Amino acid sequence: MKDYTRKLLDKAIDTIEGAELLLEHEKVDIAAGRAYYALFYIAEALLNEKGLQFSAHGDVIGAYGKEYAKTKLLDPKFHRWLIKGFDTRLIGDYHVDTKIEMDVVADMVNRGREFLEAAQEYLKNSDEQE
Repeated sequence: MKDYTRKLLDKAIDTIEGAELLLEHEKVDIAAGRAYYALFYIAEALLNEKGLQFSAHGDVIGAYGKEYAKTKLLDPKFHRWLIKGFDTRLIGDYHVDTKIEMDVVADMVNRGREFLEAAQEYLKNSDEQE
């Protein structure tokens, strides 16, 4: 596994833990952003392993869909979660009258953990095949 990939996965772990702490303090909108970023960092890590790097969120989401969801290297549900997470983050970051439900963000955090586990397993298996 590439060093930068490992750093992105470590950042995803920290971000998941941060989202959990924010939820404990009922900072739901902010936790939604952190939960999304965990998904984003995992997608970036996977793309980095293929030598692909992007700066825009839409580019990362699109490339992840092309490289991992459409090819079914990983379950396409992770791509759907990434898209939904992005939309939820936008609501949390830019809307002032719309409150995101705590259970929605708790689900995002759990999905981040599941995506992380799947990515780690995929990368481990990829390393073993080399």
